[in-house]
Amino acid sequence: MVDGTEIYAMPGTCFFDLVPSVGGEPYRIFLYVPAGEPPAGGWPLLVTTDGNATFPFAVSSLVTQAPYPAATNVGWGVVAAIGYPSGEPYNPLRRAWDLGPPPVKSYPPYFEGGPPVLIGGTGELLDFIENEVIPKIAGMVRLDPARRSLFGHSFGGLFTLFALFERPGLFASWIAASPTIYWEGSEILNNEARRQAAPGNTPFLHLSAGEYEGDELAPFQYRNEDAAARLEKRKTERTVALATEMAERLNGSADGIRTEFEVFAGETHMSVLGPAVNRAVGIAFAIHQ
Repeated sequence: MVDGTEIYAMPGTCFFDLVPSVGGEPYRIFLYVPAGEPPAGGWPLLVTTDGNATFPFAVSSLVTQAPYPAATNVGWGVVAAIGYPSGEPYNPLRRAWDLGPPPVKSYPPYFEGGPPVLIGGTGELLDFIENEVIPKIAGMVRLDPARRSLFGHSFGGLFTLFALFERPGLFASWIAASPTIYWEGSEILNNEARRQAAPGNTPFLHLSAGEYEGDELAPFQYRNEDAAARLEKRKTERTVALATEMAERLNGSADGIRTEFEVFAGETHMSVLGPAVNRAVGIAFAIHQ
């Protein structure tokens, strides 16, 4: 802190640490609850992954739009962001395990002498969300079980797809931004093929990516020393193409998952986070569906 200043906290926000009942490291749950009484049916709920990074975007987007519903179509609701006890926006090791779907695999360390990077824990995180996070928040504030939404970006987008294909009735809306569909030879497509039909209402899936996650880099990126390698990586990831293809497949499927795909103009894989979270808020708290 700078001398003569005070810590600023966004009104309506808090956090608590929650250890899974099966043990392990705690998660930090960032929570925003609107002032006043909830609607008769309870507040709609938006759950986001990578909570340390996504929570500030989500709350700022909500509190600047919900007061003006006629102009934004956004009403009030609860935001619960699942993160880690850290001041950093991301925890690379924990998010790799939490958000990278099975099979369980080990990758080289992020840095020399560091621990190996493990993936495959998505089922554990999904259990934690369903059986512990949502009930915990429902015990604190009245929620509408029919208006729950899940958002994730990058690996979080891949987790969102995994969760949709495994438990389609857990959320009504699923928002997957820049999902890493290519990961592990597009293993997630096997989850898609094995998925069960959602009970009750048809789920809605919003897929998105930045304009510069396709075959071209952002103009400024061509000036970087790694431009050639970065462009080759884009061609391997095929983020825009794979998300577009998934949207088209699901829209024509027998189980009728309602799907939209959106490109955010001028955005890269990292810069798209703000616009994508803003879109998630618009979907989760829409007054007129």
